[in-house]
Amino acid sequence: MKLPEITRRITRPVRVGSVTIGGVSEAGTPNPVVLQSMTNTQTADAEATLAQIRDLAAAGAELVRVAIPKEQDTEALRNIVAESPVPIIADVHFHFQRAIEAIAAGVAKIRLNPGNISDADQVRRVIDAAGEAGVAIRVGVNEGSIVDRRDGRRHTEQLSGALDELMLEKLAEYLGVFEKAGFANLVLSAKSHDAVTNIAVNRAIAKRWDYPLHLGVTHAGTAKTGTMRTAAALGTLLSDGIGETIRVSFSGDPVREIHAAKELLASLRLRRRDGVELISCPTCGRLQMDLNPIIEKVSEALKEFEHLRRPIQVAIMGCVVNGPGEADNADVAICAGKDKAVLYCHGQRLRNVTPAEIVPAVLEEVRALATEE
Repeated sequence: MKLPEITRRITRPVRVGSVTIGGVSEAGTPNPVVLQSMTNTQTADAEATLAQIRDLAAAGAELVRVAIPKEQDTEALRNIVAESPVPIIADVHFHFQRAIEAIAAGVAKIRLNPGNISDADQVRRVIDAAGEAGVAIRVGVNEGSIVDRRDGRRHTEQLSGALDELMLEKLAEYLGVFEKAGFANLVLSAKSHDAVTNIAVNRAIAKRWDYPLHLGVTHAGTAKTGTMRTAAALGTLLSDGIGETIRVSFSGDPVREIHAAKELLASLRLRRRDGVELISCPTCGRLQMDLNPIIEKVSEALKEFEHLRRPIQVAIMGCVVNGPGEADNADVAICAGKDKAVLYCHGQRLRNVTPAEIVPAVLEEVRALATEE
């Protein structure tokens, strides 16, 4: 059965260490969306920062950003860059010298908000250093960074237009500086915590420029709330074919960001979902068996395969309406009825099982598939 595909836009490629953002593959198709996250350690603590970078890389991060507000942070960067399993991005705000130091330390990319650096000559020095070192720059605007607060006040006349239009205007202003300097090794971003604003401004950017786009939602919140905000904004944009690299932002452990990002991309078929995917029915009134505890046990048991480097789909269904169809499509499936269930593998009916046999039967079939050559 052929499924519809997302048509992704074609952008210029930007090289970030060993990773390419945007551009096309040798097959002529757009390069995969790149996953990234950000550490929440003190970067000056190189050991702790490297430990978190390794955890993120193991989870699937391809780029990791670190904050460098202090000189002690950039002093630790050389060791971090040398030991990191993935290219490192330096997050720069206010102090242009930190960017210069980060480039000298060997980072692959700088995240820069020119609006936070008031001296145009300082921005130009960062551009020149990045150009000489072959370092990419992400130029970004957030909804909170388009307003001039240098005198401690928020100027209301700056907010007279639509927020997405103001963000677009500010980004164009920043880009003028880079284009005047002849620097095009750029990734663009515009972020808001509001999904509708986020969608509108990124659609406008994608229409206006061919630079690759970094997608994200600012201060999305905890994993519980942030997942929904991110899915609403990024899911819509990715479905439009917009976005060459993404970061899901949660409070707390950043490894959860990578898990959520992978699930989002897999749901849109923009990434292959390795490991075991569990599909289960909504347990409506058609059930003849109490499936909830069985689903929970299967879910827990399948953690055995969390590092599996191939996709396996398991379906636990509880009625004759949706069960047979899922059994045909899943690698391993259970169709439950009254006091018994039918076990399927690749759409082929294998045998009847009792409720107590469901979990071990599913595990047996998944293990067999996981070890196939």
